[in-house]
Amino acid sequence: MDEGRDEEANERERQAALRFRPSEPRIHTTAELKGTKLGRHVEIGARVILRDVAVGDFSYFERNGEAAHARIGKFCSVAAGVRVNALEHPMERVTTHKISYRPNEYFRFLPVDHDFRARRRDKPVTIGNDVWIGHGAVILPGITIGDGAVIGANAVVTKDVPPYTIAAGVPAARIRERFPADIAGRLRALAWWDWPLETLFEAVPDMQALSARAFLDRWEPRQTERSASVK
Repeated sequence: MDEGRDEEANERERQAALRFRPSEPRIHTTAELKGTKLGRHVEIGARVILRDVAVGDFSYFERNGEAAHARIGKFCSVAAGVRVNALEHPMERVTTHKISYRPNEYFRFLPVDHDFRARRRDKPVTIGNDVWIGHGAVILPGITIGDGAVIGANAVVTKDVPPYTIAAGVPAARIRERFPADIAGRLRALAWWDWPLETLFEAVPDMQALSARAFLDRWEPRQTERSASVK
């Protein structure tokens, strides 16, 4: 009995080795990461700078991107030159220059302004799953972008963006929805981004060939069956 289970386990491992590429994050040698957590299959491009950022499975940053104090979901596509949680300056002070909050760069015995640093840390950016952020977009502090949203190139996002909404412009405004509300709701409930690799492997051809509605009609019953079998 145990030998049979061992053989099945070995066969699953063999199939996985054939189907799936290594899951370790790929980080360009010129990228700078500090206090950052990366999921499986994450890609970090050239000259990307990340500070206190969590990046979910399969998400990637193209070259010259920056992010700070942010939580980014799975399967997010971040184009080149994107800035997530753009640096805030203290406009209420006599000067907006960093001499008031990082005086240590110029003088001895004057420390970093930890209260101002905490102010930035207390305004994190939250980005859902399957979000596409176009080239050169800027996401301001404290913003939440929902699952499946699309941010246009060079947009400046000053307000939250709901799930499956396309937003663009300066400041960014809603252009349209990616799908009808019922389809968007079903996609969020399906949460395909949380599926195991084996299921994703099976689903990719349908992602390529089927409409969103047809994909849901095919895969919702399968996931219901799998959930019932687990219970």
